[in-house]
Amino acid sequence: MAIELPEKMRILCIGAHPDDCELFCGGIASLWRDHGHEITLLSVTNGQSGHHQLAGPDLVRRRAEEARRAAEVIGATSRVLPLPDGHLEPSLENRLLLIRVIRWIVPHVIVTNRPNDYHPDHRYTSQLVQDAAFSLVVPNIAPDVQAMPFNPVIFYWWDHFLLPVPFDPTVVVPIDSVFDRKLEMLHRHESQFYQWLPYVTGSREDVPVDDEARRGWLRRFYDTWFDPPVADRYRDALVERYGPDPGNSVRQAEAYSLCEYGTRPSAEQVEQIFFPAR
Repeated sequence: MAIELPEKMRILCIGAHPDDCELFCGGIASLWRDHGHEITLLSVTNGQSGHHQLAGPDLVRRRAEEARRAAEVIGATSRVLPLPDGHLEPSLENRLLLIRVIRWIVPHVIVTNRPNDYHPDHRYTSQLVQDAAFSLVVPNIAPDVQAMPFNPVIFYWWDHFLLPVPFDPTVVVPIDSVFDRKLEMLHRHESQFYQWLPYVTGSREDVPVDDEARRGWLRRFYDTWFDPPVADRYRDALVERYGPDPGNSVRQAEAYSLCEYGTRPSAEQVEQIFFPAR
């Protein structure tokens, strides 16, 4: 089913946990907002397992509030589904829930992670998006919510996993102009980037107490997480798309690969979604 992309699009970023979208597509989401597009950051699970000390309803509320405050940085909408973190399954029940949620938002574009990943919640989030894709336009599936008149264009965000196949970008986008804004989004997920992830990586003692010092620490943490930087991984693609001087000057970038499900956009539509390079 063909799709016409309006000048101002509705774009839905779908992650497994309340900080996934910010970490992997916060840059492009910020650029999209600058161009007037409507952005929703959706977490499929409630984040209830993502801490070493906090737990239960208190953690769920805190993570939802952190996600709301992070989305606020760029003027996006945050939504967190009530599915338990660490227990996600690609079930029919969850598929129907996601179909309904996507139909309520009616996005022209969806961005999510690939189905190969170390975390089962990540894998199953991607599978649920794939499983929902065709059904979005089928009226007799979840008939209580109106079927969409088009199938969205679906992209995967970058990952470093090599099996079964390495990530192969369709487009690489510079985010230097909004990188500080992306870090601010991550900064607002305090329970994750200053508590839980340092616990997981054994770096809790390195985390500063001062707010500004934390921002500097977070920048270094990000550089470690994305090492080598996405821009360096796909430097040739940046040079090909933007030219030698602009392409070689990019320091921070995000990369996206077109999913085979959903609408297959034209080359011109891909440029429209990710901004003309020249």
